[in-house]
Amino acid sequence: MTSTDGIAADGTRGTTDGRAVAIMVRIFGWATLFCLTAFLFNDFLVYWLGWPGTATFNAGAVDVRSWLQAGLYAAVLPAAAWHVLRHRERPLRDESQRVDRINGFLIRAAFWAVLLIGLVDISLAFLRGEDLIDGLAGKTLAFELFRSEIRGAYVHMPLIALGIVIASLTRTIGVTWLALLIVVAELLIVMFRFMFSYEQLYMTDLVRFWYAALFLLGCAYTLRQDGHVRVDVFYAGFSRRTKGLVNAFGTLLLGMPFCWLILIVGTSGKTGVINSALLTYEIEGLGDGLYILYLMTVFMGLFAITMLIAFVSFLFDGTADYLGEAGGSDPAADTDSHPAGRDA
Repeated sequence: MTSTDGIAADGTRGTTDGRAVAIMVRIFGWATLFCLTAFLFNDFLVYWLGWPGTATFNAGAVDVRSWLQAGLYAAVLPAAAWHVLRHRERPLRDESQRVDRINGFLIRAAFWAVLLIGLVDISLAFLRGEDLIDGLAGKTLAFELFRSEIRGAYVHMPLIALGIVIASLTRTIGVTWLALLIVVAELLIVMFRFMFSYEQLYMTDLVRFWYAALFLLGCAYTLRQDGHVRVDVFYAGFSRRTKGLVNAFGTLLLGMPFCWLILIVGTSGKTGVINSALLTYEIEGLGDGLYILYLMTVFMGLFAITMLIAFVSFLFDGTADYLGEAGGSDPAADTDSHPAGRDA
């Protein structure tokens, strides 16, 4: 049912065709998110738990685990369709906000994990550099703490879990605070260098670690705030509906494929850059610095994941603009109605 001004019950300006487009876009968006989840879970099953992967299923070998892994992908589209059709009247703006909340949680969790790991690692590096760690922890524990596989599995992973817990208890997008933390850390480096003639490699590593997190984890947050610099020749003069079309197609043709490319290449076998760094807790090249090189490599994967989720939200918003749905960052920007919105 639509009102006299052509606004549907879900806020979309248009007829049944417009609502059908909205439903198809919602199904595609949620299918993308479910496929991302299946992809990451399968990568964990194969390279951390030793499952055979979907290749065995394609080769015709009988392995229940391969069937289960292939079933995850087979269930993506039906699950997305079921999820959307249960709430077929839900506006695209609402769906966009729901996806934003998922991304916000991931970014918050990553921020707290990065903050905690940075503080703990620099504390351990300081104690080691000043020859205090043996007296505080004992030689055996001190030796174990400076093995990469022990530091990663028994120090970093619990801190990541703690970051997830904190993220579930707070709504603050903490990644923006990394800019302040980087400035404070740089200031301390300068003060210690010129006032006390004291400088250690781990101090620079901390700034590099936090800066990488700010840059790569902040991209998705900045995208949703429309804070990226646009090379804008024609876009500013477009109507709201045309801007929505451009945003939607740009997301589909440029944004999402780029994110998938990073994930697929980075997790292509045990030698993929993301997988190999995680599997070995790679720290080569850091000397006596922080044990965070493998985490900085993983930031590329987190960048792709959070950006892909942000692009799904962006797709929903762009389609909503194209269909004339109420809301958005600039509701008055477009005065045209959707051509299909003139009800008989």
